[in-house]
Amino acid sequence: MPSNPHPSRKSRTRAQAMVLAVFAAAAIATPYVRAADTAPTFASIFNDHAVVQRDAPITVWGKAAPRATVTVQLAGATAQATADGTGAWRATLPAMQAGGPHALRATVNGASTTLNDIMVGDVFLCSGQSNMELNVANATNAEMTIGTSANRNIRFANVAKDSSALRRDDFATVPQWQVTGPETTAKASAVCYYMARALQRQYGVPVGFINASWGGTTIQGWIGAASLRTLPAYRESIDVLAAYGADMGKGLKVEERRQEAWWDKTDPKAAAQRAWASPRFDDSRWADIELGKRWNESDAGPLREHRGVAWFRTTVDLTARQAAAGSHLLLGQVAAADTAWVNGVRVGAGDTWWMSREYALPKGTLKEGRNVIAVRVLGDENGGGLLGAADARALRTADGEKIALPTRWKFQAGSALSAKQAGDPWQPPTSLATLYNGMIAPLQGYRFKAVAWYQGESNAGAAQEYRTLLPMLFADWRRAFGQPDLPFLVAQLAAFGKVPAAPGNSGWAELRQAQSIAVRDDPHAGLAVTFDHGDRTDIHPSQKAVVGERLARAARAVAYGDTIAAGGPRAETVTRDGKDLLVRFARAEGGLRTYASDSAIGFEACERDACRYVRATASGDTVRLKDAATPGVTKVRYAWADAPFVNLFGQDDLPADGFEMEVK
Repeated sequence: MPSNPHPSRKSRTRAQAMVLAVFAAAAIATPYVRAADTAPTFASIFNDHAVVQRDAPITVWGKAAPRATVTVQLAGATAQATADGTGAWRATLPAMQAGGPHALRATVNGASTTLNDIMVGDVFLCSGQSNMELNVANATNAEMTIGTSANRNIRFANVAKDSSALRRDDFATVPQWQVTGPETTAKASAVCYYMARALQRQYGVPVGFINASWGGTTIQGWIGAASLRTLPAYRESIDVLAAYGADMGKGLKVEERRQEAWWDKTDPKAAAQRAWASPRFDDSRWADIELGKRWNESDAGPLREHRGVAWFRTTVDLTARQAAAGSHLLLGQVAAADTAWVNGVRVGAGDTWWMSREYALPKGTLKEGRNVIAVRVLGDENGGGLLGAADARALRTADGEKIALPTRWKFQAGSALSAKQAGDPWQPPTSLATLYNGMIAPLQGYRFKAVAWYQGESNAGAAQEYRTLLPMLFADWRRAFGQPDLPFLVAQLAAFGKVPAAPGNSGWAELRQAQSIAVRDDPHAGLAVTFDHGDRTDIHPSQKAVVGERLARAARAVAYGDTIAAGGPRAETVTRDGKDLLVRFARAEGGLRTYASDSAIGFEACERDACRYVRATASGDTVRLKDAATPGVTKVRYAWADAPFVNLFGQDDLPADGFEMEVK
């Protein structure tokens, strides 16, 4: 390749720093030098190797001197913008056809910043939890995939995890665009990579994807605060989040009053035990415990059979420098929920046992000399405690230094209690709006061909609410990106968990139905059914090529307008036919078929909540449930299990979607 006549982003940053230093010195000696002579910068999502969306106006933005006139050039097109009083500028270039590579340049009075190897093509936003986050290196056939992945027409950028109480205008960490190849592809989202690869092969245009995902997170963290606030159940928490974002100390106090009111209602001894959080409390009579295990597995005799609350306390001595620099309390994993105080200041509460606790400390919380840390733990049916290795528990300073905490702490059993404590609304993985603020909002202005969404495992058990939240996320992001018809491609939950031996309830099946309904009711959404390729023993099934390729098929239907069905057969009606029930399917062109049997397994006829398996045979677009139309039957279910076995497919080898449907 020819030598690069323009600086890279890193060298550009150093050069800009030098320019600013020279400018500052010159401004003292020559007051007439204008700030507008400093080169403008681009927002961090724009860097070398980026892909921008074809066939639509291209918006770019960044920073310049206040009121400066910025000229932007790309592929022979030019646009101008005037920076506002803070230096923010935003310009829109005309729509372009697929192609590249191009240079993207922003100029102010002859001072320029240039980005190279920019492609115009189709851009996808990929988001969700761990099954979207899982990278190619951990997917099936990784070595072969990575070794043959070199393709300058497929690029990706990974957004760093960032939970922010306030909406960010730009990313806290620069997401670097990368061209796929043996040195880079391993770090790409597997689902998104396989989707992009299939679409690039299909249409022959550059494809880029931005991956903003975080394992274990609930959908509530990905929806903007204004949208969540329309739901009464979240209004108070969103107000607390706003208070915390405006002033950490005040927000912590507001949340403390709210959560301690819950404790007072839940635990009759909460008020008296709250004194145990004070640095003045004398814990000399408390026994000590080696942390790292649940207390029912530890050497703490009084806790071995305890179920409920336990308190833990320790001290750490700090120098004046350490106290001034301390920024976070790290506790590692806590089973199952906790509230933490440092020197009597409540610093956080978490509610997910596998999520490591990392609590920001308000300025002035730590002091020179002795500091007291107190943690109230609410266990579950398996006990509780501060888990993991000793080095997980520390104070961290702003420059990254870790100050170890003691391995043995004081402890005292509290109330016997069976309850579920909520975490603070800004604490992942159950935070509200913070992932949207830190990982989605900075993209406002970027245009996308579609969004691929793979999430729901952490919301299983609350499927009815998900029926509201998933369409809310669709609408929220469409508003944010200014694309009212932005297509959404939803990867349905895979099979995981107990295989059914008899009909029963299933939180995962209910969540899948919520996903199906949200997609069915949205003309710009498509669904990839995946339970036939799940892994009942692994919540992260590694066969991501199938999921990505099914998302690509959905994209072809809802984003590209190809005349194909977005997915496999979908039940439309259940009606009586004498002694039988007939289930009619849409998207069954060519007829339904069953594998390994002349019967379709997994169908149930239910009299209210009493369900039984029934014999089912497929013909054309209909499944007949033999002798299932008993007088009391009210509904039919199919594949209604966490990990269902299924054998009903369409002619194109896509599985029929599971469902629960009332009999007409």
